[in-house]
Amino acid sequence: MNIDSTIISGYQSLQNIGYLLAGKRQVLLVSDKNIIGLPPVQSLTGQLNNAGCEVSIIDSVPPEPSQHDVAAILKTLNQPQVDLVIGVGGGSVLDVAKLLSILCAGDETVTLDTLLAGEKPQRRTTSLLIPTTAGTGSEATPNAILAIPEKETKTGIITPVMLPDYVALVPELTTSMPARIAASTGIDALCHLFECFTSVIANPVSDNFALVGMKKLFASLETAVAEPENLEARLNMLWASYYGGASIAHAGTHLVHAMSYPLGGKYHIPHGVANAILLAPCMAFVRPSAVNKFAQAYDLIPGADPTLREEEKSHALVEYFDALVHRLDLPVKLSQLNITPDDIPYLSQGAIEVQRLIKNVPMPVDKNQIAEIYRSIR
Repeated sequence: MNIDSTIISGYQSLQNIGYLLAGKRQVLLVSDKNIIGLPPVQSLTGQLNNAGCEVSIIDSVPPEPSQHDVAAILKTLNQPQVDLVIGVGGGSVLDVAKLLSILCAGDETVTLDTLLAGEKPQRRTTSLLIPTTAGTGSEATPNAILAIPEKETKTGIITPVMLPDYVALVPELTTSMPARIAASTGIDALCHLFECFTSVIANPVSDNFALVGMKKLFASLETAVAEPENLEARLNMLWASYYGGASIAHAGTHLVHAMSYPLGGKYHIPHGVANAILLAPCMAFVRPSAVNKFAQAYDLIPGADPTLREEEKSHALVEYFDALVHRLDLPVKLSQLNITPDDIPYLSQGAIEVQRLIKNVPMPVDKNQIAEIYRSIR
């Protein structure tokens, strides 16, 4: 899969994007109410207005959007066809913007229902994605994740057509993230990178993205959380997140994400928090099947002990994951989220049904083993 996006990166890199707006009349700006008022976003809307664009603003994207939320947004649009879709926000906003770039491209045969049914669209309108969190990597993935409340789960609409024309990695847009959000989204990025690195469909392209991304993440995550105005650390995290998305585009996540889906779908646990709880126990399970890759990742940690044998490095990486989640003050037990042992049969069934991810696990796994992992963190 080719990622042909042009990357705009760095402090104040959105100050002059007039060159992107030539010939664009109808512009759809997708965000949420927490983001739309930020000075860099207000500056962006000013540039759109000065360029003579007619701007429609959607600032009602909720966390963990469902197909019903997207359908409601579509009904509010004055212009069903636009020249440019701009998404500014976290993963939920970017996923919705990607869907709207297809649904507002003027092809009446493509609807939300046809996308959910698995039909592959052929085109989209021009798109610019600007992440304000450093975790989902949505700006680099062909995926849009929607909650399906009737089934208490989530589903992915996947098509390379959704990959954007332009991505802007702007560190000052991430400085307002609360520490807990910066931490949990950072762990989400780590899961993308490391799960893709150890996936059965990992390949040299995805491995390259994953290794570069993990090196940036290990060096910058805790600094970015502790020092929100540290623009170098924030930009490194945006790049780590982007590389995580690019890893997904070329490989795929596996056990952590499969087990986090039912936590989000039924219990509405934030995705990064669910991943944080599951990271160390899932990787302890997977470790024996990927010792060499665990050791390679361990070597990227600042201060890693180069004298350890490969097997020792693999164990040390799992211990690092566990200690990192504790240092970031994220939940480590399901009980902290009001989930009880009685919920484990439901969770286990929900996870094993996410076969598009379970098939990527680098060793066989069944529902009983998944239940045992959940029980280990109850």
